[in-house]
Amino acid sequence: MKRPLRWLLHHVLRFRQSIAFLPSLLALLYLMLGLLAVLPLGERVPLTEFLAGVRFTEAQTPRTLLSTLIAGMISLAVFSFSIVMSVLTQAGGNFSHKLVFGLISERHHQWVLGHYLGTILYILMLLMVPVSGEVPSIWRSLSTYLGVAMVIHCLALFVYFIHNASQSVQINAVNRGLHQATCKSLARLETRQQRPGWCRRPPPSFAAHWPRIRARRSGYIQNADIEALGRLAIEADVIIHLNFTFGDYTVEGFPLFIIEASEAPTESVCAEALGLLVYVEGEVAEDLYLNGMTQLMEVAVKALSPGINDPGTARLCLHQLTELLCRRLQFHPCNTFADGEGQGRVTWQTEPFDSLLYRLVNPILHYGKEDVSIGLALLKALKTLSLFAEPKDLASIQRHAERVIETLARRDTHPLDREFIGARLAGGSHRLTLPAELPSSLSSTPPSAGRQAGPSHGDGNAQ
Repeated sequence: MKRPLRWLLHHVLRFRQSIAFLPSLLALLYLMLGLLAVLPLGERVPLTEFLAGVRFTEAQTPRTLLSTLIAGMISLAVFSFSIVMSVLTQAGGNFSHKLVFGLISERHHQWVLGHYLGTILYILMLLMVPVSGEVPSIWRSLSTYLGVAMVIHCLALFVYFIHNASQSVQINAVNRGLHQATCKSLARLETRQQRPGWCRRPPPSFAAHWPRIRARRSGYIQNADIEALGRLAIEADVIIHLNFTFGDYTVEGFPLFIIEASEAPTESVCAEALGLLVYVEGEVAEDLYLNGMTQLMEVAVKALSPGINDPGTARLCLHQLTELLCRRLQFHPCNTFADGEGQGRVTWQTEPFDSLLYRLVNPILHYGKEDVSIGLALLKALKTLSLFAEPKDLASIQRHAERVIETLARRDTHPLDREFIGARLAGGSHRLTLPAELPSSLSSTPPSAGRQAGPSHGDGNAQ
């Protein structure tokens, strides 16, 4: 009985996250209003004679009015979402294509679409059911006026929609949305780790003879119900090791779980464990902070492409990434869920900070190596990160800073460039070992051979 209920709940939750959920809900509400307007039950509602002045005197008048309104509504809906397609095409050309789905699936866009579709359905219901008698009743006349009010409301929504659609593709709004979504994901992770049982331990080593639970579908695994997996492991008296990193794309047949046990788990345990995984289409920043950081990096790389050539946008993305990475440095993601006795029951893989830093910094440095401002912005970001880093992470940040300086030294050979960059190398507050001037020979003098500059207080805002 559990499996059909879980299957139903899974599909309901999946539909709730889809684009069609809110429009379907609103359209159903309008459809119920339309049924109430045309059913004979509504005619029995007592209405005062005060409303007799709004009653239509001819049966053809409301039909003509409603026909005009529904034709206008269909044209308005087509025009509105033609604008959406144009805006999304522009967004896909200027930013990462992963953001296109996020822009069209925003809740306020779904509300507007739902009101449009609902109004069309309501008016269509009035047109399908003919007026009883030679003259429309007061109730039917009021229903027609309600349709007029709905169309006026949709006209107001049209103005709001145009304004919101034009604002949503501006780089400030896109970056702010990604930044807020990633911050919320980090906050949820920090809150979750404060619950009993969540801890961090050394990664386990796997034995070759341990049973595996293989995937029965392909897709991106965004998350998993770790606590439910822990309860399942306690009931079966096993230890469950997740053989993937959240956000990975796994194929059918891939060994998702490694079970630390002498015997293979039962079919019911396998099915229940697989049912606790959360699959998504694409990369969602709200559920996994790594996706939000990666998408900000991709927006920066897109801005540095020759077709866009917008280093200002890349620097803006770097500022957002710097804040997010500083927040990531201030906590260590858990990788183990233990039972009440301290025995680890579920383990999973987390991406270390040095790997995350490489994934974010290296592409921006590669595509922005010809721009001095990008190199200096990267160096400034690394200086800021060094103030929050522990010794292990500080060593990784130092290596990236040396690579940035090496790239600047190889690119900029003019004396004016070297003087401008050298004045800003070791400035600002940081804990890195940086040279006082741009190295002239990369083979003879490594970047870290210069003076110790931390913490110093120089021209930190010159970049």
